[in-house]
Amino acid sequence: MSSQALVIEEQSLAPRRTITALVAGAAIALAMAVGTPTPSYGQDRPATFADLAEQVSPSVVNITTSTVVAGQTGPQGIVPEGSPFEDFFEDLQPEGDNNRQRRSSALGSGFVISEDGYIVTNNHVIEGADEILVEFYPGGEPGVPAELVGTDPNTDIALLKVDLEGLPFVEFGDSNAEGARVGDWVMAMGNPLGQGFSVSAGIVSARNRALSGTYDDYIQTDAAINRGNSGGPLFNMDGEVIGVNTAILSPNGGSIGIGFAMSSAVVTNVVDQLEEFGETRRGWLGVRIQDVTPDMVDAIDGLETARGALVTEVPPGPAEDAGMASGDVITIFDGVEIEDTRELVRVVGNSPVGKEVAVTVLRSGDETDLTVVLGRRETAEAVAFPAPEPEEEVAPESTELLGLSLSVVTEELQDQYGITGEDGLVITAIDPESEAASKGLLEGDVITEAGQQKVASVEDFEARIEEAKEAGRKSLLLLVRRGGDPRFVALGLEE
Repeated sequence: MSSQALVIEEQSLAPRRTITALVAGAAIALAMAVGTPTPSYGQDRPATFADLAEQVSPSVVNITTSTVVAGQTGPQGIVPEGSPFEDFFEDLQPEGDNNRQRRSSALGSGFVISEDGYIVTNNHVIEGADEILVEFYPGGEPGVPAELVGTDPNTDIALLKVDLEGLPFVEFGDSNAEGARVGDWVMAMGNPLGQGFSVSAGIVSARNRALSGTYDDYIQTDAAINRGNSGGPLFNMDGEVIGVNTAILSPNGGSIGIGFAMSSAVVTNVVDQLEEFGETRRGWLGVRIQDVTPDMVDAIDGLETARGALVTEVPPGPAEDAGMASGDVITIFDGVEIEDTRELVRVVGNSPVGKEVAVTVLRSGDETDLTVVLGRRETAEAVAFPAPEPEEEVAPESTELLGLSLSVVTEELQDQYGITGEDGLVITAIDPESEAASKGLLEGDVITEAGQQKVASVEDFEARIEEAKEAGRKSLLLLVRRGGDPRFVALGLEE
């Protein structure tokens, strides 16, 4: 299978080589999307997009940024410092005089959302910029300085403000409603390749796409997306913004009809917080979670299908205060049925800090209703889940069960494996042909629970196996910790 290239789509004003990085399997070109329209259900195929383009064009802007960089800073000005993609890129600075400073410029797009000058764009368009200038639709204000109100790197959204009044603006639409379904017409606008205002049209190709972010909820479109279009709007046929054009999937950095726009369902919440606080304030439940896999279904009482979010750890915080426990499966949060961890993270993150939320969990075969008062993720997460200390991997001798060699935690094993604070059974060896090996278990992992009961000895583990077999189960659910991080693994029981 051929590799594709991950390409940041800001348009540099200075001559430069195309920046690519090979990614195994497939690659995502982070870009500015200029959309192609899509027919929506209940609407006839439009004869022209001219009226819609004329209506919304005055609210779309070109954005130019400039940054003073040192010669040896590599791709800065194209890939923002600290970007999650920075490590993919090689040093592209020319040879000689690497210490001399220079000014790097880049182009992007944006759109006005209020008559008093608030403008939405992508974070990667303006990140690290010393100066941000906004150019309005031909005939409007040129080169207006913009103030950065706030950014959210997690969703790649930034909010700017210009000191103007009475500006034409557009409103957000509901990206989850009619008119934003797969097959509906959409229109994108922006500044592709620095060519100035441009319109393209297409359809909604897919919904709820995830690229690499925690809060990803992208609309996929076949609209043309190229460098310079980042931060531009994706419109429905009513002239409402249902997405912010952000990325493309491409082998060479050019549009091949697979573009992505962050949905307005995500963007509106982020923009409201940036305008009010200058930063995001996301709800925080205070748990570690993982997806429920099909092989876990038989091992969890009351679960019929692989759905929900399985709680692996509950540190001090909102969830613990509400009585949530490790092994609970979160099935409903604030009235929303939870299919997987991605959905739970997005719903919790979009909830206000301090909100009192009803949560339903599956525990020991019964549904339990809890009430959680949400904390704030930005301030609480690092305290609740500090980075684990590095661990060493060694393999002592021990008892063999389910393809695992197990030993109780001793002071010697703690030193050998860097284990801190866990009680349970240490995996000291693994049969490479066993199911345990295929499930990713490693020497030095600590099994703290089996069958959702704590294990402190090999005898405890053997008892859990027998109980599971007597109950007619085909697998046993284990809670495994690695470097302090917990996860559940279901292992098949030997006949």
